[in-house]
Amino acid sequence: MDPSLPPARPKRRIRRLRRIGRPRRVRVRGPSFNRLIPNILTMLGLCSGLSGMQFAIERRFAYAAAALLISACIDGLDGRIARLLHGTSRFGAEFDSLSDFVCFGVAPSILLYMWALQHTGRYSFIPCIMFTVCMALRLARFNASLDDDDKPAYSSSFFTGVPAPAGAGLVLFPVFLGLEASKMGWTTVEALAHAPLTAVLCLVVTAALLVSTLPVWSFKNFKIPTPYVLPVMLGTCGFAAVLIADPWGALAAAGLIYLAMLPLSRRSYHRLRREAEAISEFVE
Repeated sequence: MDPSLPPARPKRRIRRLRRIGRPRRVRVRGPSFNRLIPNILTMLGLCSGLSGMQFAIERRFAYAAAALLISACIDGLDGRIARLLHGTSRFGAEFDSLSDFVCFGVAPSILLYMWALQHTGRYSFIPCIMFTVCMALRLARFNASLDDDDKPAYSSSFFTGVPAPAGAGLVLFPVFLGLEASKMGWTTVEALAHAPLTAVLCLVVTAALLVSTLPVWSFKNFKIPTPYVLPVMLGTCGFAAVLIADPWGALAAAGLIYLAMLPLSRRSYHRLRREAEAISEFVE
């Protein structure tokens, strides 16, 4: 062996031979599971909405209303989870919008039709169609507004028109009221909740609120003053307790409270707009 040559390294050769004989690992390409979680939640919400339609056709109204409530809860979570996991995508936004149309536009119409309008003549389905079409228009307008960068800063805390889950909750008020009256034995109130005129009125009024330009508080960006934090937390805890003990009565009351808040929301929006216009005039 020539002493001028570097010494051989048998261990390194053996490792190299082992690597040659070992099969190459195949790398999986595609999105991570974290990015799929929001879409999975949206799919579960869609399945819950479709189940609500099945329960409505079977006239199991309590189960149908509960299924739509589950869809609303999932709809409130999937977007936030997507932002937390950095899993937002154009596909997820479109999928969420289509799911909202089925769960909050189609399913409530079928539920109200089976609840009060099934045996009231050939024109009874027209209010249901009106509500569903207005829900589609409202969702289309919301999707189009996502690309609008010219909106003033104060408008970020407001929706234009009633949002889709809230609209579904408002239109289901006769169902919530009727289920509560049935449980409490209030026959007169139950008959009023099953009256076709009540269902038609809720469908038409909610459809108008969906496509209106009424500014409605968006609680995503809603800031609570420090002195009111504790009362809000206690009030939320109390409402959660009532919701568990008496869900249908709590949901019917929540719909009335939400309607009462709409004029306050409009007044708040116009106050912020006047302040912004006054500041812009002062700067100019």
